[in-house]
Amino acid sequence: MNESDEPAAPASRPARGPGRPVGRRAGDTVTRDRILESAQLLFAQGSYGSTTVRAIAAAADVNPALVIHYYGSKRDLFVASLRLPLQLSDQIAEVLRTDRDGLGERLVRLYLSLWLKPSSRGPLAAMMRSVFSDQEAADALGQFLSEQMVGPVVANLGSDRPQLRVSLVASQLVGLVVGRHILGIAALVEADTELLVACVAPVIQRYLTASLPPSK
Repeated sequence: MNESDEPAAPASRPARGPGRPVGRRAGDTVTRDRILESAQLLFAQGSYGSTTVRAIAAAADVNPALVIHYYGSKRDLFVASLRLPLQLSDQIAEVLRTDRDGLGERLVRLYLSLWLKPSSRGPLAAMMRSVFSDQEAADALGQFLSEQMVGPVVANLGSDRPQLRVSLVASQLVGLVVGRHILGIAALVEADTELLVACVAPVIQRYLTASLPPSK
């Protein structure tokens, strides 16, 4: 992000005095949600690189400094805007709820299903379009997958070499959707979801639970 695009965060607020209520005020929540919804819309319509903090602030009718105050950076706001329509925490909990032998299948099916929902397809496609030309967008994709989707599954398993396992799973999932939804490779586009799940799930399962080769 250009320095001119990301304004400095506003000065810290005064310490709360005695009797002052603790917690976020209702107005703060409304403003924060309006920023997030505006960011989601603009990222989905364009790309990560073309969407600026100032444009998001204008769409939300707030000062640009408030965007940084609430979200820290454009990258963190991008990750939050992806999380907004997905409600992943509940869905990941469902993935983890039953036997570990079916984790790969459930995770792949969940990931592919996100691309079929109108509410999540736009933001996800915007993310994927951006990663090829913008390193910050690529970093945001890695952050999203590691913190919101693959990371929680690997952490729950308590397996060895968790970072490598997360990276292997993420690379497989990204490659699949790039081929199907961004590059439009015919065989992947024409394959139904259950066929893709059957093909890819065993690989994901191995990355999640099998012993990995020793490092040389």
